[in-house]
Amino acid sequence: MNKYEEVMSRKNEIMLKSVGMNFDKYEEGNIAFNYELMMRDIGYSLQDIMRIQGEVGVGNTPLLELRNITALARKVSKTGKAARIFVKDESCNPSGSFKDRRASVSVYDAKEKGYKGVASATSGNYGAAVASQAAMRGLKCTIVQECFDSRKVGQPEIIEKARKCEYLGAEVLQLTVGPELFFTYLQTLEETGFYNASLYSAYGIAGVETLGYEIATECREKFGKDPAAVVITHAGGGNVTGTARGLLKAGADNTKVIGASVDLSGLHMASDGAFNRKSFTTGHTGFGIPFMVWPDRSDVPRSAARPLRYLDRYVTVAQGQVFYMTELLSKLEGLERGPAGNTSLAAAFVIAQEMEDDEILVVQETEYTGAGKHIVPQLTFAKDNGIKIIKGNPAEEIPGENIILPQDLSCLCVRNMDLNDYRKSLIKNTSKQLECKSVEKVDMEFLCAETKLSYEEVAGILKEYGVTTRFK
Repeated sequence: MNKYEEVMSRKNEIMLKSVGMNFDKYEEGNIAFNYELMMRDIGYSLQDIMRIQGEVGVGNTPLLELRNITALARKVSKTGKAARIFVKDESCNPSGSFKDRRASVSVYDAKEKGYKGVASATSGNYGAAVASQAAMRGLKCTIVQECFDSRKVGQPEIIEKARKCEYLGAEVLQLTVGPELFFTYLQTLEETGFYNASLYSAYGIAGVETLGYEIATECREKFGKDPAAVVITHAGGGNVTGTARGLLKAGADNTKVIGASVDLSGLHMASDGAFNRKSFTTGHTGFGIPFMVWPDRSDVPRSAARPLRYLDRYVTVAQGQVFYMTELLSKLEGLERGPAGNTSLAAAFVIAQEMEDDEILVVQETEYTGAGKHIVPQLTFAKDNGIKIIKGNPAEEIPGENIILPQDLSCLCVRNMDLNDYRKSLIKNTSKQLECKSVEKVDMEFLCAETKLSYEEVAGILKEYGVTTRFK
């Protein structure tokens, strides 16, 4: 057995030691697990989390009305109407993104449990959030980052984040794209004995619940009603899951949860050749769809990010459209923010035009921008890697070949994705884990909760895959 196989064979043991949570406790039936019990077992109430976050300046970010963008949406709307668009300005958190909410609970828990440091595998804003929170709590920090292709060429956005992590005191391990990321991360956890501040742990998702809760309570305080919808940038599912759970905890049961991703269809995220042919390292379909249909592909045995439990609608937008809306936000509202966080804004501008003037549509996050995350270096990098930058209709954009900046506002659009297709895929992927071709009652209840489908709908899909029920 080589070193890779040896380490991977111990992954469950390493994970258990690094998270301090026994996931076997939650297993039920043949495929089910008790999701809500796992979420409760973190031991921190919503009020506890608000206190934890308040100690380190996380949360209570401003809810800003985008008056000029709303006016523009109404001007180009076919009906002359558009919802009032608001943005929750998460760039005001210590490291500049909503990820501080996730990191705050994990790092606090690590400190409480006596760990000397925390670690995370991420190429995104989460690394900076973990590094920032670790510095505040006096813990060491290691970030393992997928940064380069085989030519050792790194994307400016990822390199920017590495610099930020290092500046906040973290050790950053930069790797090339491929399977070595998870292997190296397991090695790091085992060698350091650090806490696994996973993006997908129950602690991280619970930290995002305060975001949804704040959105609902702020709207009630200011306008006397809940938002009609919240648009959430969707990648691995934690953003959607945590925000939606927070909305529900605030009692905003009728607020629609809309996920939005950048369309990178056709680009394989683990492909060396495709790695630098995309301009978005998060918030795109390369994460959004795989993690939606199989959440447990993450770095913990059972992911707490379960987006299909909460999504009411899922849309995609083109890369060029997001860049366009990022500049529009800067020019019309005076807010210079990073493009990835504006994925939901690009979708919201179109969706608002489907709504009434008195309805409230909240764009759930912004992120900081910087030298490598700005539009100019990203588009320059794309051109250097053979991507054509042209003006036209972004609906005609081909990921990996071109980025089409909208020639005018009439080109802006969203593509509605069929959630039922993804629900069916989740059930298919789950049924593959069955040792026997049958499920118990608890399994059926689990799949209904996972997909928001009825018992009859789930049973029908299972039957297609030759799976039967063992109860009446």
